[in-house]
Amino acid sequence: MREQDAGAWDVWGAARPGRGERNAAGAATWFNWTQWPDHGPDERLLGDLAGGRVLDLGCGSGGNLAHLVALGAEAVGVDISPVQVAKARERWPHLDVRQQTAEEFLTAGTAEFAAVYSVFGAAWFTDPAELLPLVHARLAHGGVYAFSHNPPALEGCYGPQASQMQAPEKGAEPLYVKRWDHEPGRWAELLQQAGFTGVTAEVVAPPDGRRTGTLLVRGVRAR
Repeated sequence: MREQDAGAWDVWGAARPGRGERNAAGAATWFNWTQWPDHGPDERLLGDLAGGRVLDLGCGSGGNLAHLVALGAEAVGVDISPVQVAKARERWPHLDVRQQTAEEFLTAGTAEFAAVYSVFGAAWFTDPAELLPLVHARLAHGGVYAFSHNPPALEGCYGPQASQMQAPEKGAEPLYVKRWDHEPGRWAELLQQAGFTGVTAEVVAPPDGRRTGTLLVRGVRAR
């Protein structure tokens, strides 16, 4: 994910309504891996994060990050979009949110994290050949890396793809960013090649009445 993509992500972020004030259970903060509200697994996939350092790659407007902080994690989020970062800071002024690419943040420091995650974020929109070694290097031993996004849209169309964002106004030229589509088995291979162990990759079935599931990948840096 590069700086020149920031404008496209600003357009996308400005069109998003943001997270509701409460979920179906009445909670003010919650973690959601899927594109469907109140569906799928929760933050426990990342392990016990109370007091641990956590990194969100592509944090958007900050809803997942806010939940982890509420649970006691020391969390930081990065996002390429100034619009999304502004939304996060307005709603969650206590959050540590940075306007950076994932690659910039990961290469700029040395602090280790107990968990790194990405929900429909930088893990999908950054070349895994570049991102996976950077994430692995910043995880503590035994740390978890997990990410989610849509399964590949077309069978046989894998690797880098053009992803169209909303046009800024009717009649305007569409905006595109690059994403990386892989089947679950290929994602598992890529994580294993980058040094992760205990790798799982699966598609979480959608709720009743929906057609598209959510690809969820998880790996651990060996102790």
